[in-house]
Amino acid sequence: MKLQSTVDMMTLNATARGPSLTPLHDKNRTKKVEEAVDGLRLDAETVLRVRRVFEEEMENGRLNKPSSLQMENTFIPELLDGTETGSFLALDLGGTNFRVMVLDLKAGKVVDEAISFYHVEEHLRIGCGFRLFDYLAECIADFVHKQNLGSGRLPLGFTFSFPMTQDGLDVGKLVTWTKTFNCPNVVGMNAVQLLREALQRRGDTNVDVLAVLNDTAGTLVRGSYLDRECAIGLILGTGSNACFLEKAEKAKNASSLTHGESEIIVDIEWGAFGDNGSLDFIRTEFDDQVDEVSVIPGSFTFEKYIGGKYLGELVRRVLLRLVKDGLLFSGQLTPELNTTWAFTTSMVSHIEQDNLDGLHRNTKDILDGFNLNFNSDDILVVQWVCQIISNRCSLLVSICLASLLDRMEKPTATIAVDGSLYQKHPRVKGLLEKYTSMLAPERKRKFLLAEDGSGKGAGLVAAIAEKLRLRNNNCSL
Repeated sequence: MKLQSTVDMMTLNATARGPSLTPLHDKNRTKKVEEAVDGLRLDAETVLRVRRVFEEEMENGRLNKPSSLQMENTFIPELLDGTETGSFLALDLGGTNFRVMVLDLKAGKVVDEAISFYHVEEHLRIGCGFRLFDYLAECIADFVHKQNLGSGRLPLGFTFSFPMTQDGLDVGKLVTWTKTFNCPNVVGMNAVQLLREALQRRGDTNVDVLAVLNDTAGTLVRGSYLDRECAIGLILGTGSNACFLEKAEKAKNASSLTHGESEIIVDIEWGAFGDNGSLDFIRTEFDDQVDEVSVIPGSFTFEKYIGGKYLGELVRRVLLRLVKDGLLFSGQLTPELNTTWAFTTSMVSHIEQDNLDGLHRNTKDILDGFNLNFNSDDILVVQWVCQIISNRCSLLVSICLASLLDRMEKPTATIAVDGSLYQKHPRVKGLLEKYTSMLAPERKRKFLLAEDGSGKGAGLVAAIAEKLRLRNNNCSL
């Protein structure tokens, strides 16, 4: 395999497993703690196997064969080229609060913008889906009138952060509602058409819904606005997903492409990677325990290894095992630590800051909050467990990113990233840079923070879609 010929396997093995535990006063205790956590430390052969499985799953997903990776064609066939001019709306719906935004572009640059926030009440989130979309149309109209955007045609990009299958840039069929939404009568319908019809029922705006996307695609497009070499979009926050520029002929539903595309943004939907059991070889007892207490057990396997929603609980489960084995806190467990989800990923980040600074202050404060009696060795163990969990998370993401970099074969590629884990965890960014460099050494790459892909990204996608519409109209003359 090419990766093996370019990476020093001994170096990879030593690095990928993360740091060793600083020797405790009792050597036997040190050994037993390391043995208990060993499954979370991936060796070089396992790293290569994860990569191989990821590539196989991508290919199967692309070919519509059974796979845990959706490899969804977003039908976004190009990025910004600097010619985009005009006013473009964005609607960002993903939770109980949503946004409407307008971007004014001149020669591909944002020269002005405005945004308003709206709240979706529970009676709209649950029940008749047509009422929900009528309310979205009402808020769009409210925004258009308050911003004095006039009666001219306004292209809109729609970030719809729910599972969907795409059959076109403006065709996104809702697969299922998630979070606090449940409007079953519109499942299976095209979200764009639902919004268009709601706007038509009002008849008081000239808004043209041109595109539907998710926040990951929006992050890549937002990144391309900041850096023309952007080729990957990564969300690494509470959850995780990635998309990338795929060669158009390789994309799913490539036969339906009509613009002479050379590349297409493909949405991997990698949160579900491993849902078919393909990643069970890295699964530990701690992963099983976190899965059991999750909202939907047996789903979003990869996201549960790397998402900010889960890292704190993973750490807590490891600590519980060590307490049970008499290797931590003198075997004494408090009700506070025994509470599911009580150990947050924010706590992991604060403890990791201690690791970077060579301090113990944050760790002590957090352990005090759990009413624990602890000594200096307990502090070292807790800090090390946080390191190991953070290291595995960063390594797994990097394995997939390195695979994408090699798949695209670009001489230089920028990875646009958004998400709270990437922004707030003090070590994740550095670990991603280290591991992607190690795993794809021939590929020049850099990471770029691209905030608000779901908002500004949607407006920029609307600009791209409008450019395509005008091009098609000119071709048909």
